[in-house]
Amino acid sequence: MGSRQQGKRGKIAAAVAIIFTVGALGGCATAPGTASDPGQHWVASWGTAQMVPETANELPAANWRDASIRQIVHLSLGGSEVRVRLSNAYGTAPLLVDAASVARAVAPGRAAIDAATLKVLTFDGRSAVTIPAGAEYYSDPVSLDAPAGADLAISLHFTGEPARQTSHSGARASSFLAAGNRTADADWPGAATVTRWFAIADVDVLAPRAAGALVAIGDSITDGYGVTTDGNDRWTDVLAARLRRDNVPIGTVNAGIGGGRMLKDGLGPNLVSRFERDVLGRAGVTHALVLIGVNDLGNLHRNTPDLPADRQQLLADLRLAHRQLATRARARGVCLIGATVTPYVGSDYYHPEPANEADRQELNAWIRDAGVFDAVTDFDAALRDPAQPQRLAPQYDSGDHLHPSLAGYRAMADAVPLEMLRRRCRSRP
Repeated sequence: MGSRQQGKRGKIAAAVAIIFTVGALGGCATAPGTASDPGQHWVASWGTAQMVPETANELPAANWRDASIRQIVHLSLGGSEVRVRLSNAYGTAPLLVDAASVARAVAPGRAAIDAATLKVLTFDGRSAVTIPAGAEYYSDPVSLDAPAGADLAISLHFTGEPARQTSHSGARASSFLAAGNRTADADWPGAATVTRWFAIADVDVLAPRAAGALVAIGDSITDGYGVTTDGNDRWTDVLAARLRRDNVPIGTVNAGIGGGRMLKDGLGPNLVSRFERDVLGRAGVTHALVLIGVNDLGNLHRNTPDLPADRQQLLADLRLAHRQLATRARARGVCLIGATVTPYVGSDYYHPEPANEADRQELNAWIRDAGVFDAVTDFDAALRDPAQPQRLAPQYDSGDHLHPSLAGYRAMADAVPLEMLRRRCRSRP
């Protein structure tokens, strides 16, 4: 090859190298909505599990057509920069959010906001966003003083109803409905109210690298059945306050769904199927706590004869499912905390008999002793009546012999091992 040809090819190669380098550097630049400070990262401070609402829990079409929804959420971890994730997880067509804002709420249960804190939410710099079917989108980050324990108001304006709604029916918090685009208004006097959340999944805060998030996933006991509307007194809320008092920099996310089961769909999708999105997909997740099994055990007993083969198959399937969750968490460096199933003998809904109680005891013994989990929270021991361990203690019983009272939820929060939350787990094959 002649020296002239070699020189020409060398120049071409150098030009290609320059183009590639510029492109590579451009691809490595900090993307919108990510932390640019290596000493900080995004951590979920609030979140909820998504589901398709039952007909009775759907929002009427009129409340979507040129209408606004203001939804109040309670932060567990504080920060000075936030982002909001909107959800069309169960939509069957793209969802247009025409305008959105976030602000400090004056108080839970009220539509009024602190107008000085109002921030317009944008998506890649635009005030409107179309979220594809099955997708969730983060907003651009905004500067906002959002202390731990603060209440935020997320206001969304829609031009039309979704093809299928994505919501969380067990919000146990007031959301407000108004006609027109009211996302910038400081108050919504006369607004209608519902106790459900729609199209919102997370609020993340920019936090130091030492901060993380615990996601509690389970059924109505985690979702907060029986708590005070706008009271923020689920066991996860009480735990979040405990973590703040003890200076443990861990946010808490409640991913409970009432009626939820490990293995089969109920009011929402089965837990195994939603573990990736509702737990591992949260920003900054370091720990997960799984409390599930009452509805798996109870529905088998309630709906079919208690045949020994069916009971043993269910227990085997529950053990396998827990092992699968542990493997998935371990691969992501997430500490998995197993939780024992709480007593429910006397329940008017399930009417458990001795064989059903024996299955609960067998599952709990396995959760405690199998070595599958990085730690165990013994909610059974925390709530049971010492004189009748198959039942909730009277002071911890809401009255239906299935769901804890407010005192019971406080006892659950106290039972979570803080020493486990203070340490981290490394990813393992």
